[in-house]
Amino acid sequence: MWPLIRMAEMRLEVDPFESLGSEARFAAMGDPKLIPHGANWISNARPPLPGAGMACCSLRLGRTILLGVFNPEEYELIDFGAGRRLERIGGIVVDRPCPAAADCARRMPEVWESADLRYERNAGGRDEWTGRRSSPEPWIVRHKSLRFELQTTPLGQVGLFPEQVESWNWIENQVQRAGRALRVLNLFAYTGGSTLAAAAAGAEVVHVDAAKPMVAWAGRNAAHSDLADAGIRWIVDDAAKFVAREVRRGRRYEGLILDPPSYGHGPRGEPWKIERHLDELLSRCAGVLAERVAFVLLTCHTPSISPGRLRQALATSLPAGSRQAVRVRSLFLQTADGRKLPSGLAATWPE
Repeated sequence: MWPLIRMAEMRLEVDPFESLGSEARFAAMGDPKLIPHGANWISNARPPLPGAGMACCSLRLGRTILLGVFNPEEYELIDFGAGRRLERIGGIVVDRPCPAAADCARRMPEVWESADLRYERNAGGRDEWTGRRSSPEPWIVRHKSLRFELQTTPLGQVGLFPEQVESWNWIENQVQRAGRALRVLNLFAYTGGSTLAAAAAGAEVVHVDAAKPMVAWAGRNAAHSDLADAGIRWIVDDAAKFVAREVRRGRRYEGLILDPPSYGHGPRGEPWKIERHLDELLSRCAGVLAERVAFVLLTCHTPSISPGRLRQALATSLPAGSRQAVRVRSLFLQTADGRKLPSGLAATWPE
């Protein structure tokens, strides 16, 4: 019998190995020591490749601050360039497209042949994974106490957005610093990295994503991380519609997390475009913030959204006396030789 994952008011029986195709992006981390159901999972015993580097760091506009990095045994950015990036994720070396690397050259062309997995975008929509492990079993990597299941998806993802590790550390710190019970709402929550970081720190979390497979995946990650009984509410819903209902119900949250995609659709085909809908969503979110709100995190991976635009969007949704405390930092990955691969923006309140 597969584990039961609670989603809103209904109880669904979820196969943890069901197809995970979705329009959603994914975020994840975990550990190969936890092998459920006796599956033959891929070992992460491969040693680091020469030149492999830091998993994640941050640039706060004007000065560099290292706030969070992956353990290099779990993730390493080996090289990037010519529109692709080469990473070691657990024990598997992955070569996949990366628009942010389109205008730079590769530094170590000889190591690219070491890739176990390669994702190719072909004409006619016949995108595919190739390589020595083109159809691997799911595998696990970890960050601190969190363990996350990874696997290849039809959209070229594996369930890992390593630049988010800094955000997870920041969330953990904010929950612990509050010194009180916090209710946290996580919108566009994907496979649950931020959800689990908040829950592991002691928060009561509501996890919302429009894609049912993503919510099921997040539930498995909670089980891998010994957080299945942490009281997380798993909600499959459109983010804007859910927030509107919470406002009408009078429910309030001390923590708010948003990681909206550039574009997408809700479970009933509701369109989402960040340039068009972000301000409206944040305005609605202002209605679910508690009087003693502890933190807000808004991340963005859309190149057309500038740091100033993101800061203004978040600041406008906060009480007037709190708006000056909003900070924006640039997220990036970094190789061992110090080259930085841009990976989005994060706006936080408080700093």
